[in-house]
Amino acid sequence: DCRIIVPDLRGFGVSTRGAKPLSMRTHADDLAALLDTLAVSTPVTFCGLSMGGYIGWQFLAHHYARVRNIILCDTRAANDDEVTARARQLMANKVLTDGSQLAADGMIPKLFADATYTEQPDVVESTREVILNTQPSVISETQIELSQRIDARSLLTDFDLPALLICGEQDQISRASEMKDIATSLPKGEFQEVPGAGHMAPLEDPDTVNEMIREFVQSS
Repeated sequence: DCRIIVPDLRGFGVSTRGAKPLSMRTHADDLAALLDTLAVSTPVTFCGLSMGGYIGWQFLAHHYARVRNIILCDTRAANDDEVTARARQLMANKVLTDGSQLAADGMIPKLFADATYTEQPDVVESTREVILNTQPSVISETQIELSQRIDARSLLTDFDLPALLICGEQDQISRASEMKDIATSLPKGEFQEVPGAGHMAPLEDPDTVNEMIREFVQSS
């Protein structure tokens, strides 16, 4: 139905780290540069999950003309509160000495709905492997950057384009009630909930999420 571009972010997967900071702004600028490299000049559908949503706000703020519509899954517009920011900074310090296993052990129990751990262990383990295969220094710097990210709530009314907010019913990180509020604040926002899914809804129930995305892209 669509051409899909799925890059590894700077420092993740097989993409090199480079010299720039691993901020949400850097990632957003990298994506704009990638579109230039691929000669994509028409506005695109931006789709981001979790941290990808934080990058999405920066992409909209600094590359608005390149976006046709936006899909954000299991993410937030608010920045971290003091407790969450402190926890991220603690992990950032400890992962440098204890390794990526520390991050995997800390993150995996929060990412999925209860049933996913027993009914889809392959999804859980593949996500764990992604974390384990990420350099501790990248995890550490990313945690610091996440703790210092902007509060995008004041920007929402400026983003006057079709926006789909998708959230797992059992997401304990980006709660459905919060994502409903984001959708309400966006001029053309709509909200969809994925029953029985957690923070990783696109991995836990890809058929449902893909159908939501397909319908949204076709209608907007």
